[in-house]
Amino acid sequence: MRKRLCKIVATIGPASASPSMLRLLFNAGVDVFRLNMSHGDHDKLAGIAKSIREIERDTNVPVAIFADLQGPKIRTGSFEGGSIKLRYGAEYKLSLSSESNDDHVIPIPHKELLDVLEPGDILKLDDGRLQLTISERNSRSIIAKADTPGELKNKKGINVPGRRLPISALTEKDRTDLDFALSIGVDYIALSFVQQPDDVREARELIAGRAGIISKIEKPSAIDHIDEIIDLSDAIMVARGDLGVECAPEDVPLLQRKIVRTCRRVGKPVIVATHMLESMVESIAPTRAEASDVSTAVFQGADAVMLSAETAVGRHPPTAVAIMDRIIAATEDDEESGSYKTVTREEEEYTTADAITLSARRIAEVLDCRFAVAYTKTGSTVQRLSRDRPKCPVIAATPDDAVARKLALYWGVRSVVTEDISHFHEMLEKADTIAKANGGVDGDRIIILAGYPFGRPGKTNTLKISRLGAIE
Repeated sequence: MRKRLCKIVATIGPASASPSMLRLLFNAGVDVFRLNMSHGDHDKLAGIAKSIREIERDTNVPVAIFADLQGPKIRTGSFEGGSIKLRYGAEYKLSLSSESNDDHVIPIPHKELLDVLEPGDILKLDDGRLQLTISERNSRSIIAKADTPGELKNKKGINVPGRRLPISALTEKDRTDLDFALSIGVDYIALSFVQQPDDVREARELIAGRAGIISKIEKPSAIDHIDEIIDLSDAIMVARGDLGVECAPEDVPLLQRKIVRTCRRVGKPVIVATHMLESMVESIAPTRAEASDVSTAVFQGADAVMLSAETAVGRHPPTAVAIMDRIIAATEDDEESGSYKTVTREEEEYTTADAITLSARRIAEVLDCRFAVAYTKTGSTVQRLSRDRPKCPVIAATPDDAVARKLALYWGVRSVVTEDISHFHEMLEKADTIAKANGGVDGDRIIILAGYPFGRPGKTNTLKISRLGAIE
């Protein structure tokens, strides 16, 4: 059992792909592994997934894997010399082509982008390091003026703040990668550059229930539809990289807080990602600002925080995980930590299951319970309990491997795969055994949640307070 409740997601790359390193990362505290489909061939990714499942079998701890699709990344073409020098105030022609041998022509092999550009539109290049403003458009050409000097290299990313592009969130590469990811049994699919609810609907139709959907919020247009996107998704990622390019820097912290609060209110897991411990790509320790950034996400109530380059290509992957683990634990130990706070929900009606989990939250606080053990077939009871933030870990007892793995992303949840219970005494005995196996000792109070009649999904209506070792 981890000594914290917020989860850690680690991106796997060249620095962390070996079976031994994957095991070190798991031991250091990783709960969810991210496979970046923008990099790595399918055979290597399949090998990584196999190694993760071997760790899962060896430790009896369900682990989630999600495949992060590349999405419709808009990039420049190639230059004859590998790059051109942008001069402040100089004008450049944007050309529908994949390459250019003219220092005043920028090739852009994306007709859908060129079709929607209008004078006044801003283009941010190379993760926002360079900027152009469209100054003229006519039937023959599009002219842009350089707002910043600098070197523009081949195939650098292009962002157009404030402009929704008429493209699907799923490219042909994404569809191929999606089929592959589902074939190796990933638990979630992450959609990049979601702009509108229909992007999520399209993916859900293709996935057909074989994996959950994580919608990455990295476009301002997604913010305009955030409530509906959250409703259609299984989880949300605050992807601060591209979001920070397309939005003003001062807006990103406010958007992060808004997204986290909205997800908390409706009980959808939310991951805060990008640049969390970025200096640890090279350094053995993070900056104080980075430690504060992780702590802030935990205070806000994020279900998970994510490491990207730190574990994918960094020099110290296990150390980065271990330090993130320590920051989370220290923040959660603070009596003012906001991660435990409930968020007011605007539901017109509460179900019996809602009443049970809210009661469990209060009981855990008043009686200082060691665990809440919840029997679940679909995961819905545990999802509600995670949403309500009890001040104790939640143990999800489920007969379904897929459910157990998906719950690895949820705040405070540790899954145990076990057979269904059939009677009340078995419910007590099994909860006692599971709690002790996860660090409980005789005398500890636990809360047990289940549905009666047993074995029927969606019927949580039973709450029992028990002491470990007191079962006769």
